[in-house]
Amino acid sequence: MTPHDPDLTVPKPGHGPLRDRALALDRRLSEAATARRRPGTDLVLPRLGRGADHGALWFAAAAALAVSRTPRARRAAARGLASLGVASLTAGVLGRRSVRRPRPAAHAVPPVRLVRRLKRQPVTPSFPDGHAASAAAFATGVALESPGWGAVVAPVAASVALSRVYTGVRRPSEALAGAALGAGAAFAVRGLVPTRGQVTPPARPQADVPALLRGEGLVLVANSASGTADRARALRDALPGAEVVECALGEVSARLEEAAGRARVLGVCGGDGTVNTAARVALRTGLPLAVLPGGTLNHFAYDLGVEDVRDLARALRQGDAVRVDVGRYSCGDRHGVFLNTCSVGVYPELVRERERWSHRIGGWPAGVIAALRVLRTGRHPLEAEFQGRTRPLWLLFAGNGTYHRVGLASGRRRDLADGQLDVRVVHGGRRPAVRLLAAALAGPLTRSPAHAAVQVGRLRLDHVAPGTLLAYDGEVTEVEGRVTLEKLPEALTVYRPIAGY
Repeated sequence: MTPHDPDLTVPKPGHGPLRDRALALDRRLSEAATARRRPGTDLVLPRLGRGADHGALWFAAAAALAVSRTPRARRAAARGLASLGVASLTAGVLGRRSVRRPRPAAHAVPPVRLVRRLKRQPVTPSFPDGHAASAAAFATGVALESPGWGAVVAPVAASVALSRVYTGVRRPSEALAGAALGAGAAFAVRGLVPTRGQVTPPARPQADVPALLRGEGLVLVANSASGTADRARALRDALPGAEVVECALGEVSARLEEAAGRARVLGVCGGDGTVNTAARVALRTGLPLAVLPGGTLNHFAYDLGVEDVRDLARALRQGDAVRVDVGRYSCGDRHGVFLNTCSVGVYPELVRERERWSHRIGGWPAGVIAALRVLRTGRHPLEAEFQGRTRPLWLLFAGNGTYHRVGLASGRRRDLADGQLDVRVVHGGRRPAVRLLAAALAGPLTRSPAHAAVQVGRLRLDHVAPGTLLAYDGEVTEVEGRVTLEKLPEALTVYRPIAGY
């Protein structure tokens, strides 16, 4: 017979009937778990529990998710680790200090499992179980962001919690309390940083488009310079009737024009600049657009709710699409469209500087170097007439739709057909870096000494100096004189998943 745990068998002063029954149940479950002898389980569970020491197992799982190169998996990994951190802090600081319950006695564990137990018996309180809290926090955090990956991680997390009871390191109630604490920590993190599914833009106004069950009629042009080969192959597998045309960066525009002549649906795979080129062709020809993210940032596709081939294929098969606004800039006889943002000031200079470095060191490192170089270089702010007044501006940013910030999450658009330009202005001053940082931290705040934010349907800048750079969707051009920014409401039809996203 397995020895009883003295902490569960000796009555304590003040125990009520309900607590006595709970302790008795805890004792019986502990005895049942430690009495079982399964050779395979004896080999696996103790090692799995030790692998989770100090969160090592979950850091390894997060690394495996991160290298999958899908945005959803990377977000799931980050959310899982954030939830783990909150759970560990709560269990260690609050739980164990408020409930000082001693750990189970070592003699209650069968000898065959005792050699695989901890080498040194800890003296810290036993309630709640930190391993179970970390396991549940990581698994719940991953599942909140990606149910698919959550289903993969959940059995491992459950096994870690079970191993704590099976090896006699923890009682069942302590493992359950730890798991509940961990799940609560994951939901607390979601309250601070909402999941992408919580802020998915509304599926309106819906558009009437063909449903392509096997992709027949879709001609998708993939910019091979963005590293889209894997996505192109995945699309062929998901939609065998689709035609995929891979081309170099300089051929994208010509291939899109050719594809529009034979397509029912025009598709594009690449970054925001490539998608912008496809949008111009779709606007001129009246074709619906299917966007598969294939660049570094992919703002437009992600704000649509399209993150990978699975999302796009589902929208195409079901015939789910919406009409979205398009931004338009014009300067004399020069004009163009933007799906995300348009800006003048230091940001276009940053974009141009980033392009010089990105081919050598990658997009994100190039962005950091570009920001440092642009902000360190001595320069004067842009002079332009804005809202009837001529004033110095370090930056004028116009978003195609209103950008929102929820909790601590970065800004994104909830509605791609709201008819608004989201205009943010950073006023001129002696210290551009400080003003730009203050504006970035302030986010949607409307007014401050450093910046202003307004939503308008049309904007005009006058007396813009010759050679001023204007950036739109990652591309850069030069403007001068009068620059007009306006909205083309619901001008573009785009496939996006609606049901079950």
